[in-house]
Amino acid sequence: MELDMAADELKSVLNRLRRAQGQIAGIIRMIEEGRDCEDVITQLAAVSRALDRAGFAIIATGLQHCMAEGGQVNGDRDVMRARLEKLFLSLA
Repeated sequence: MELDMAADELKSVLNRLRRAQGQIAGIIRMIEEGRDCEDVITQLAAVSRALDRAGFAIIATGLQHCMAEGGQVNGDRDVMRARLEKLFLSLA
């Protein structure tokens, strides 16, 4: 399954991932500075949600792409559905 996303969808996902990257760098600094455990955990939870949202956006695009190709053979659709379901569950 190829990652075939429209430019605006791709930009949104990339922005989320870049923001998460910045948050991770901040968390590393927090740990190195000996910051409060509660603050570190709060930031870890935030970055986790950001990564989940990026993953769900990619999966949603995959679902939309599959629905747009409604003329596929049923076997192909079943395989694609199983793959997307596995991806979705991997984020759950």
